[in-house]
Amino acid sequence: MPSNASRRTILAACTAIATSTVGGCLEALTGRSESDSLRKLTLRLSHRDGSLRERHVVDLDETRIPWDEAAFAAALDGESYTTTTRKPFFASDRPKYVKHDGTYYELGSVVVNEATHVHPVLRLETVGRTSEMNSVPDHVSRSELPEEDRQAVHVAYMAARARGNEGGVPWGLVERGGYVYRNEDAVENSRLLGDSGPSHVEYRDRIYAVEVTREEFREPVYRATVEPVTENETAVETILRARLVDAYVDRGDLSAEAQSVLRKARRDGGYAESHPYSAAFETVLRELDRRAYLDGNVESDAGVAPNERRLVRYDGRYFDYRLEFGEADA
Repeated sequence: MPSNASRRTILAACTAIATSTVGGCLEALTGRSESDSLRKLTLRLSHRDGSLRERHVVDLDETRIPWDEAAFAAALDGESYTTTTRKPFFASDRPKYVKHDGTYYELGSVVVNEATHVHPVLRLETVGRTSEMNSVPDHVSRSELPEEDRQAVHVAYMAARARGNEGGVPWGLVERGGYVYRNEDAVENSRLLGDSGPSHVEYRDRIYAVEVTREEFREPVYRATVEPVTENETAVETILRARLVDAYVDRGDLSAEAQSVLRKARRDGGYAESHPYSAAFETVLRELDRRAYLDGNVESDAGVAPNERRLVRYDGRYFDYRLEFGEADA
């Protein structure tokens, strides 16, 4: 027979195991963990003035964009207009429309081929802070460089700053650990890319060693597309709403508390709560159709992008909104 002390030890261990198991099961069943109470979810809401048409439609009869217009004219005439290194019309995930001779057209592009190009790549390596160096190497200051070089130095600086350290890197700008020159005019006018270019550059009181390589890129070939949509400006607004608006919310359908959440979300800093959320905040999240923040783990569920900017039509007006997690107040 075990002693009373041994029996108490065994019972305590079993209780701990049972508690741990139940806690794990509850977390698995609810999708929530203790860490949920240690962070807050912030809703930020900002009003968009005017119509969607005013923001997303360019009138080519009033605004002349030379190479955009060339792509538009060629596609309108049934001719092939192709580009590499960039999409025609600077097309993005958001639709872009133009009005020309009373007709609204949607601009876009399709990939029709692949091309191989060689582009210069600028990378920077940190040498040291100017105030702490016994001998500062010959260098050029970023402020003395042409505009594209200044942009390249800034992007390459962000890559150099993050190299070997924790922290974010703007990968949409940083490529291959630096900055890729794709504009031919910028390459021709650059002071950094030539054989006689500077070996070092100064930026934000630090000296960086300049490294330039020429590397091969395989890139898509885009063909501009122009699709007639309508001649009616009211119809264009309806089309844009269908394309862009993620949720429709009627003030009259909300409680006073839920209306207060949306009102506070428009202030600087937005509106924030820690989990478990109030009934009013849960109502707002459901009205915005952001149920992943209620019914699952938004940071690991597939198809859910935290911090993504979205559009809601609230009480007849357009608002951009964003949801993001942050540390809860102590």
